Amino acid sequence: MLIKFSVENFSSFNGRQNFSLLPGKGTLKGEHKTKKIKGISVLKTSVLFGANASGKSNLIKAIEFGKRLVLRGTNPESIIDYQKFRLDKNCTNKDSRIEYVIQHNGKNYAYGFVFDSTAIKEEWLFEVSLKSEVKIFERNINNSQIYDLDNIVKNIKSDEEKQFLKFIAKGTPNNQLFLNEIRTRKVKENVSKIEDILNVIDWFQNSLKVIFPDDKYNEGLKFELNQDEELLTTFEQFLKYFDTGINGVCLEKVDFDSVDVPKSILSKIKEDLLSKKSENVRASILSNRNTTYFLSIKDTDLVVEKFMTKHSVKGQDELEKFDTSDESDGTNRIMDFIPLLMDLLKGDNVFIIDEMERSLHPNLMYDLIDLFISKATNINSQLILASHESSVLTQKLLRKDEVWFVVKDNFGASKLHSLEDYNVRFDKEIRKDYLLGRFKAVPRIGNRNKLTILNHHLL
Repeated sequence: MLIKFSVENFSSFNGRQNFSLLPGKGTLKGEHKTKKIKGISVLKTSVLFGANASGKSNLIKAIEFGKRLVLRGTNPESIIDYQKFRLDKNCTNKDSRIEYVIQHNGKNYAYGFVFDSTAIKEEWLFEVSLKSEVKIFERNINNSQIYDLDNIVKNIKSDEEKQFLKFIAKGTPNNQLFLNEIRTRKVKENVSKIEDILNVIDWFQNSLKVIFPDDKYNEGLKFELNQDEELLTTFEQFLKYFDTGINGVCLEKVDFDSVDVPKSILSKIKEDLLSKKSENVRASILSNRNTTYFLSIKDTDLVVEKFMTKHSVKGQDELEKFDTSDESDGTNRIMDFIPLLMDLLKGDNVFIIDEMERSLHPNLMYDLIDLFISKATNINSQLILASHESSVLTQKLLRKDEVWFVVKDNFGASKLHSLEDYNVRFDKEIRKDYLLGRFKAVPRIGNRNKLTILNHHLL
């Protein structure tokens, strides 16, 4: 679970801004909160609202940026590729900062780093509770002792393991996170008693999922369709529930040559699948026309199957199969969200989605959020959205502390604030006030009389 995220001097963010999932003072909708771990409870849902170019997407990009540095790292000879805040000259020589406060496997952690395009200047990991924090490690290139690993090393009995960990720390490139070095240098296999570090890496790798408007979510349910009839039935039930007109789905075997994907890519996938030495390993490829292919290995041969929908035909018992590229954008969007919703309800997942409403009817958007909230009473997962869809801006659906606004100040810097900051009654409908600009997160449209060029053309 994400407890809090802070960002500074990154993209449209200048001074440090905090996005918090900590519950406020309100007592209504208690089922929207998780049970406390070390005194800390977390909200399961949050929606960010704001005008175009206010910074909503930049906040999500910052969250994804940190995840990418942890899991993929930076090439040794490359710069750390990002953009500082450009509308304040003081930011040019100022470091940037990102921090995550997370909850995972029964513990709370604060992990973050200070950086510029050439180096990680600081990096830290603490275990935190409501009243205390315990350092796990700290890195500071301005300190003569670059790494403080004392709290890890004291629990390791083997001198050989201690030396190995210190060697990895000392050898971490300036432009690389220590967490990435731990992940890629087989430290897990050679050093014991680093469970907290591995736990945080696991959160980035297996819990945090960031989805942008053009992304397709292809993990989860779709990959198991041909192996689990119950999952297949669940998928079909969701499609009927959302009124798509689809009566079923299936995987249709197709010839290798008919796949609308470059053959070089298919060959590379085959090579990767064979190297994993598992007949159950699957991969998906998306064509430019919304078609999903599934690839697997059987007796060293590449088997290609196309994900298809099935519709009833008047006067015919047999269902007609459709390529998903023949379905509407909205239907394809729903099909993306079904496995996402299923994974959410499995627990231990944090989904952060930019522009979830794209191609979706407002009622569907509302219902997807409401469905998750209603089914997640005893489940620890989070659904965090950035949206323009004001129909979900209602206290019938969300708590005040689940609603956040992103606005730009007069100098072009993005600022975050919560509906919790406003004196709003629990039964007040807030959508109208939002559209009227009370919460500031709407476009400031100019005076159309100043569009003199239009007056000229209309004469």
